[in-house]
Amino acid sequence: HFSTINIKKRYNMEQVISEWIDYNLSGRYFLGNNVELDKDNKITQIYTVGFENPKEMSFFMLACPHLKYTS
Repeated sequence: HFSTINIKKRYNMEQVISEWIDYNLSGRYFLGNNVELDKDNKITQIYTVGFENPKEMSFFMLACPHLKYTS
């Protein structure tokens, strides 16, 4: 069971997040493309990031500096 988060798709964000996770965390994770409906019911592309260990999800949410560019 993975704990997941959705992140807005931005240029080169997938690569830098993947590199940050590889360097700072040790557990298994998933990073992939996905789609969702926004508040106007339009389809938007997003990244879904999932971690097997919920502690790693918490650390990722608190420590990853690249997340501030996704809002």
